[in-house]
Amino acid sequence: MVLLIAFAFLAGAATAVSPCVLPVLPVVLSAGVTGGRRRPLGVATGLALSFTFATVALVYVIDALGLPTDLLRTVSIVLLIGFGVSLLVPPIGDRLEARLSRIGARLVPRAQRGRDGGFWSGMLVGGGLGFVYAPCAGPILAGVITVSASQSFTAGRLAVALAYGVGSAVVLYALMLGGRKLTGRLARRTMGFQMAMGALMVVIAIAMLGNYDTRFETAIASDLPSFLVDPSEGLETSHTARAELAALRGHRARQAGGLHQADAGLNLPVLGTAPEFKDTQRWFNTPGGERLTMAGLRGHVVLVDFWTYTCINCIRTLPYLNAWYAKYHSKGFEIVGVHTPEFPFERSAANVSAAIAQNGIRYPVVQDNDYGTWNAYNNEYWPAEYFIDARGRIRLADFGEGNYGAKERAIRSLLEEAGAKGLGGATRVHALQPSNAEVTPESYLGAERGERFASGPLLPGVHDFGVLPKQPLGLSELAYAGPWKVGAWGTEAGSGSRLELEFRARRVYLVMGSPSQAGEVRVLLDGHPVPRSLSGVDVREGTVTVRSDRLYRLVELPGVQTHTLTIEPAPGVSVYDFTFG
Repeated sequence: MVLLIAFAFLAGAATAVSPCVLPVLPVVLSAGVTGGRRRPLGVATGLALSFTFATVALVYVIDALGLPTDLLRTVSIVLLIGFGVSLLVPPIGDRLEARLSRIGARLVPRAQRGRDGGFWSGMLVGGGLGFVYAPCAGPILAGVITVSASQSFTAGRLAVALAYGVGSAVVLYALMLGGRKLTGRLARRTMGFQMAMGALMVVIAIAMLGNYDTRFETAIASDLPSFLVDPSEGLETSHTARAELAALRGHRARQAGGLHQADAGLNLPVLGTAPEFKDTQRWFNTPGGERLTMAGLRGHVVLVDFWTYTCINCIRTLPYLNAWYAKYHSKGFEIVGVHTPEFPFERSAANVSAAIAQNGIRYPVVQDNDYGTWNAYNNEYWPAEYFIDARGRIRLADFGEGNYGAKERAIRSLLEEAGAKGLGGATRVHALQPSNAEVTPESYLGAERGERFASGPLLPGVHDFGVLPKQPLGLSELAYAGPWKVGAWGTEAGSGSRLELEFRARRVYLVMGSPSQAGEVRVLLDGHPVPRSLSGVDVREGTVTVRSDRLYRLVELPGVQTHTLTIEPAPGVSVYDFTFG
């Protein structure tokens, strides 16, 4: 606990010099311009105390009352606008300052009045700033110290939160002292400086209303080197955390052993405590879109399924998940689909919602755009399924398709262990099955993971690949022809673009997207429009109409065969990934 408190102090100090502190900085600097000599200390003290309260107590209160999870952020934005207006309009600021001074005077013994140096009025200002500061660092810290609002409150969690707040306050206090020395030379322009800071705060508050602050921070987190990322990430990569989560990783030996025990009807081993759903975005198929927690699901047998809507392996598992949910949900069984995207467009809530409807999913699904829950489980696969008992312990982890009979037996075993009765017979599911024969491996079409291209490694940028090679492609080899704009994960077609692939499979799928309302893609099999008898469900008369970013089914053969596939997309259509079955 001592090490965690020390870490929280350092993390708080680091946060105070990050972009996250921007909303608080104007008031911090203005505090260095006016007021008594002890006013900066009061601001720092008030901020540390109110921040601690905001990140601990309010997290519990908001959850217990069932209030919206973004309520604290909304309150902070309102306070931010109030502070900004008080600085921007001097008469309002003067009235607020006078009121704070009177309140502070009541808190100070009569003998000490006039000698506090502005400490108490500064403390009240800092108290308000703590609520503004909380949305920045609060969610990170709250996740560390509470895990969930249903856990008991301890002095240790309070100490961690307080250490974080003190770490931030120390750095901000240093900034205020520096600001006081600097602005002391600009005394004649004090009023103009305060008004500028107020205008800046109002602008920041408006930006926060549009969520531009979180977008900016996400962009920084995505682009900066790992050593500049928020220090709180270190908690997930500590030796202790990794040791505990090692049992959850996809070790095939452990997986096979667990499935064997499920098959044999034996008690499943305990692999570890199920991590919480972390850093998630929108929830689907829950009342009012409310978030779920592992703690709140105690008493239920839970299947956590990591998936993404363009993954054909994931798509083929969905009929089984739907059937299990329909049969066992009333017996205390819950599924949570954790949608962790592979491609940028899979981050869209609208796209995920459309995929949920298209696949008839009725169980809860949550967006994991920042891989927070994926990393908490130390996951490595799509699909990946974690079977959790009524006590919140992982009892089985399985990765990829298949083994559906053993998985259902594991569900029934865990339900019976929890006291469920009358489960009836097992489900019968008719779903698309992958080919047993060896087929062409998944083929990415962007620079990040593209391989087996006849022209060599792909490089980002706009390229004219010329004509297709005269010599036949090797098995599973690909080739671009014509102009293409190569991106990290996908490649956009120009005028006259073509893509050729030599494949061995029964079914061919391609993830595509189009920025316009509809983009046409011609599909050729061995140089001829793919015949109707061999067309996938998305092909009509040898053509696919791309209306949204998703997986399209191009070819459906009677068995595993080897053919040459050529696609000719309209300009603007992007291709991302071939998969096979």
